[in-house]
Amino acid sequence: MPGLYKDEGIVLKTIKLGEADRIVTLLTRDTGKVRAVAKGIRKTKSRFGARLEPFTHAHLMIYKGRNLDTITGVDIVDSFDAVRRDYLGLTSAAALVEVVEKITLDREPSLSVYTLLLDGLQALASAPGPTIVPAFLVKLLSVSGYHPQLTVCAGCGDGTVLAGFSPSLGGAVCESCWREDRGALALAADRIDLLNRLLDSEFGHAADAGAVVEVTRALRAYTEYYLERPLKSLQLLAAG
Repeated sequence: MPGLYKDEGIVLKTIKLGEADRIVTLLTRDTGKVRAVAKGIRKTKSRFGARLEPFTHAHLMIYKGRNLDTITGVDIVDSFDAVRRDYLGLTSAAALVEVVEKITLDREPSLSVYTLLLDGLQALASAPGPTIVPAFLVKLLSVSGYHPQLTVCAGCGDGTVLAGFSPSLGGAVCESCWREDRGALALAADRIDLLNRLLDSEFGHAADAGAVVEVTRALRAYTEYYLERPLKSLQLLAAG
C-alpha cells in the first residue's frame, strides 16, 4: 500500500529520468533494495543538491508508490567524499555498490548485507587498501548464500593440496578437479589461504599485490557465474 515511511540507506546508483529527475537505487536498512524517484534533483536549485550521490549514507523520507517510490527528504549521515578523492578508493567503492546492487533482491531486507556495505565504505574512507574489495566480496558471498568452499576440494572433497578455484563446482579444488574443469582458474594454496584469512579477518589485511589480483579475479569469476551477470567495476581491479 502507498504511504510515507522513514529509513536509512546507502545510494548504490542513479540514472537520469526525464529532464530533471533521477531514479535512485538505495540499499536501505529496514526495507532492503529500493528504487525511488528524486524529483527535480538535476535542477540547479534542487533541494536535494548533492545529497543523493553514489556511496552516500543518509536518513530518508520516502513515499511508497505503486511502481516507483519517491524520495521526499534526505539528511546525510556520511557522504563518503573521501573515497571519491582517491582513484583506488573510487574504483573500489564502485565495485562494492555494484555487486551489492546485483546480488540483492528488491525489498528483501538484510541487515548483514547492509552492515557489511557500510563497514566496507568506512574502511575505504579510512585507508583504501587493495584487499578491501576481495575481503568484502568473500564476506558478501558468504552472507548471501553463495559461501565458497575454501577448506577442501569443492569437486571431490579431498582435503590435501588445493591448486585451483572452480566457479561451477563452488570454490577451491584439487589439481585433478582443476584440470578436469575447463572453467576453473589456477590458484595456489597460499592464495586460497589468503581467501580464508580475508573471510575471517577485519578489512585491510596485508597481502602481496599479485595475490590480491589473483584472488579478486577468482571471486569475480565466481560471483559472475552465480549471478549470470557481468561485474564491470571489478574489471580494472581484477586485471592486474
